[in-house]
Amino acid sequence: MAKTKESRKPLPDTSFTDAAYYFNRELSWLEFNRRVLSEALDPRTPLLERLKFMAIFSSNLDEFFMVRVAVLMHQVDANVTSLTPDGRTPQKQLEDISKVLRPMVVEQHEHFEKVLRPELAANGIHLLNYIDLNQEQRLYLQQYFEKRIFPVLTPLAVDPSHPFPHMSNLSLNLAVVVKASAHSEEKFARVKVPTSNLPRFIPLPEDLQHHNGKSTVWTGVPLEQVIAHNLEMLFPGMSIQEYSLFRLTRDADLEVEEEEADDLLLAIQQELRKRHFAGFAVRMEIHSSMPKSVRKRLMQELDLSEDDVYEVDGLMSLKDLMTFISLPLPHLKDPSWSSVIPPRLQHANHLLAEGASLDDRNDLFAIIREHDLLVHHPYESFSASVELFIIQAAIDPKVQAIKMTLYRTSGDSPIINALITAAENGKQVAVLVELKARFDEENNINWARKLEEAGVHVVYGLVGLKTHTKVVLVVRQESDGIRRYVHIGTGNYNSKTARLYTDLGLLSCQEDLGADLTDLFNYLTGYSQQKAYRKLLVAPVSLRSRMLAMIQREIDHAKNGKSGRIIAKMNSLVDSQIIALLYEASQVGVQIDLIVRGICCLRPGVEGVSENIRVISIVGRYLEHSRIFYFQNDGKEEVYIGSADWMPRNLDRRVEAITPVEDPDLVKDLEEILSVMLSDNRQAWELQPDGSYVQRRPKEGEPPRSSQEMLTKMAHESVVES
Repeated sequence: MAKTKESRKPLPDTSFTDAAYYFNRELSWLEFNRRVLSEALDPRTPLLERLKFMAIFSSNLDEFFMVRVAVLMHQVDANVTSLTPDGRTPQKQLEDISKVLRPMVVEQHEHFEKVLRPELAANGIHLLNYIDLNQEQRLYLQQYFEKRIFPVLTPLAVDPSHPFPHMSNLSLNLAVVVKASAHSEEKFARVKVPTSNLPRFIPLPEDLQHHNGKSTVWTGVPLEQVIAHNLEMLFPGMSIQEYSLFRLTRDADLEVEEEEADDLLLAIQQELRKRHFAGFAVRMEIHSSMPKSVRKRLMQELDLSEDDVYEVDGLMSLKDLMTFISLPLPHLKDPSWSSVIPPRLQHANHLLAEGASLDDRNDLFAIIREHDLLVHHPYESFSASVELFIIQAAIDPKVQAIKMTLYRTSGDSPIINALITAAENGKQVAVLVELKARFDEENNINWARKLEEAGVHVVYGLVGLKTHTKVVLVVRQESDGIRRYVHIGTGNYNSKTARLYTDLGLLSCQEDLGADLTDLFNYLTGYSQQKAYRKLLVAPVSLRSRMLAMIQREIDHAKNGKSGRIIAKMNSLVDSQIIALLYEASQVGVQIDLIVRGICCLRPGVEGVSENIRVISIVGRYLEHSRIFYFQNDGKEEVYIGSADWMPRNLDRRVEAITPVEDPDLVKDLEEILSVMLSDNRQAWELQPDGSYVQRRPKEGEPPRSSQEMLTKMAHESVVES
């Protein structure tokens, strides 16, 4: 591509250190969550899916406060005043987060109460307030309270002899004010709503499933309202003056001094015990009807300011709306879809289903020997590809060793069972379990123990680095010698999220990739100081330098009058060094398209700086999780997939692996995936120079093009054609 007219303008004299060139990381994340909320507000989204997105919005915010806001509050307490690349102090970031977020929270709750709740009712789903129940329904819930709820409740008084109770993270609580008599002093108590023991929404039995004389699909009441309207049983002899619902969020980031921990497993277990209770409070959500006196007391006891308090009108903790997605109402959900078996793997899976002999099932390794295989989840089945690869390796007598990394996995993982089987079959099995995978630490500890008991060699990663890479190495004795088979992916080895996240994986037996993974595992499990790899780009060793070099190469091509082109898909773009080089590339005419699902700190469309950079974000049915990096390289194009985003943590503080995809057919497949995403006019949002996002809409006469729907259709057609 020839240089554009704009690229020949005099370039600004800048080193790209000006704060104006960068968006704030935290505010950019809030814009991502706004896009999630927009799916909940969009009438084109099926009703129960809108509830799902509303629940995801709330769950995302919980984690944001537990981690990101907590870090900023730590920094403020420590008098940190250093500036982010966009020129904000920690205190300024907290102030701006509050300004941006509060209207979004108000919009969320207003939409649920005024739009979604009535729409649910119109479809026979009645989430009722206790005061709207008839006498028969109230009697049932009173009996339910006495039998099921009352025995697990523990009212805690607060007075000179009863200190203020320590409340767990994300707990729903009732602040209750009682009096013994009309002239006695008011007493304060707290009642925890036991959502971990009981359903958040209590359904009514079928014979009471009616509302205004009409039968319903589901009728129920929030648990906290059932408790609130039966409080007199908890405080006999006392008069209930008032009650108010509130919800607490605490700092939940782990603090483990790895260098000082003799046993990392034990150190993280100890920190996990603290997570629910020990972290300081970072947010309190209260119902807007809470009396000022109760509000003030809670703030004082929890050491919170007004900036940390969020008022809610209506139902609190909307993340619990996710329970409604299980209702058997397919017309209110996205069309059902089952992942297809990749055409090249259909025979191997058929043999497996038919219970064929072991020798027949080894066909999978022959398929990989023919040429590399690219799998794209959830459009293509995870269980029929990646899981099959590991399961067959576990039972194949020719396989001598299996090595893999586990960052997150599912609770009923067939992969874990396969690794245990492999160890029991006498194979060398080594697994790196990342204990620091945030909010999955406890699961990973449990899996680590189970694997160790089965004889698997388990290691817990490197001091100071999270092991985030997604790789498997299988060593197999064949007639012509040892051959190494690999899987290098963008997503976790988790069969559940593989149905919800878009991810890519490469299955190969290229000798260079096998040798690179051997070196990488020696680095992870031993004392190797490997500094060079044949084909893999590995963080923190070579990934940053190689990515910068490939961007620079496009710059050099453009400066020499050739075309320059970069397409990159990732979860987040934060790294200021990469952003600055992308600006330089744009200035000389390199055409850059970025598909960034979440945080993007790059400011596109700035005249003289980034007018050749376009950024879109796709938010849809599946969470966009795959990473693809395309460099045109003057016609000698290079395409990579892997586990890393362009963030400092991925480039410098994590172990990551990015692999080239070299098979021409697979390169075309990846180019087609990128092309489909760039053409999306249904779920794609365009980042504007001011930091806002505008959702694409089909032009007049143009059909809607959802990239996820198009890729689903393409996967189905590939099976039909085969």
